[in-house]
Amino acid sequence: MKQRFPLSYLLLPVLLLALLLPAGCGRDAGIQTVRVGVALYQQEDTFISTVAQNLELLAREEELARTIKMNLTLADGRGSQSTQNDQVDRFLAQGCDIICVNIVDRTAAAVIIDKAQAADVPVIFFNREPVMEDLARWEHAYYVGSKAEQAGRLQGGIVKNAWQADAAALDQNGDGVLQYVMLEGEPGHQDALLRTEYSIQTLTQDGIPVEKLANDTANWQRGQASLRMSQWLEEFHGQIDVVFANNDDMALGAIDACLSAGMDTASLPFIVGVDATPPALAAVAEGTLKGTVQNDAAGQAEKILDLIGAFIDGTPVEDAVELEDGKYAWLPYTTVTADNLDAFL
Repeated sequence: MKQRFPLSYLLLPVLLLALLLPAGCGRDAGIQTVRVGVALYQQEDTFISTVAQNLELLAREEELARTIKMNLTLADGRGSQSTQNDQVDRFLAQGCDIICVNIVDRTAAAVIIDKAQAADVPVIFFNREPVMEDLARWEHAYYVGSKAEQAGRLQGGIVKNAWQADAAALDQNGDGVLQYVMLEGEPGHQDALLRTEYSIQTLTQDGIPVEKLANDTANWQRGQASLRMSQWLEEFHGQIDVVFANNDDMALGAIDACLSAGMDTASLPFIVGVDATPPALAAVAEGTLKGTVQNDAAGQAEKILDLIGAFIDGTPVEDAVELEDGKYAWLPYTTVTADNLDAFL
């Protein structure tokens, strides 16, 4: 009698051969491979790191949902535009199908867009918005992010609500004026400028008397913010009612300085940030950070993957993502305080 083998046994050599063949662009053993290069302005930035983690997680989910292989390659620009340009060159030379760029210098986007267009590779900018004229240079250049002025308004709203509810609790010297210091991001950075402007405008347009004691850049970094705040505590001892920080890392740096100066939670100034990063949410729970504004890291990653999905399918991107002016995928900011913290934890 002729011996019969199970079908899985007969297919085993074929499967082993498929595993041994080198991987590449296009299809590998019948499975489509999509190569995505992700250039980050600075990976140690807490918020950017959170976006990157969400991208990696969602890419794995996308692989399972679409039965594809998605090779996601991350590169850290370490705050250097020339370094990031070189990284984009490598992505394109390696045959990436799509590049995603969290640009170091928003005024330098034209160089990257021209490179991507020459290679016929779609480019998705995120979180750090390029100049509008540059984004319009090519039909397959897009931006995913949130409007910085909204973050400023919501951050100012946290302080406004607290002042209107109990001004005496914020007014440390009892003069009826809200004295504040401002920790700003990079000099000339659009998000820093708009968050700074609209946070204070939200107070003044409602007639709240304010006085700026000091402002300085801390480049989005916790350590630099801690140093600035330490200097201000010595200079304005007992006068700082509110600390506005353009992002959470700087807000946490201000808290570090206050605690190092011997303050307890009850004696801290009213400190607010932007991003709603996990460490910031923990600080809100502790009561050291009075509020923040959620910059939706998971939402940004999801929009980016939706755009990538449209490129993979060859369908109009407008069918996958709601776009403003055919270019911008906006996500709303959300206020986070102790009152609604549970919804974000």
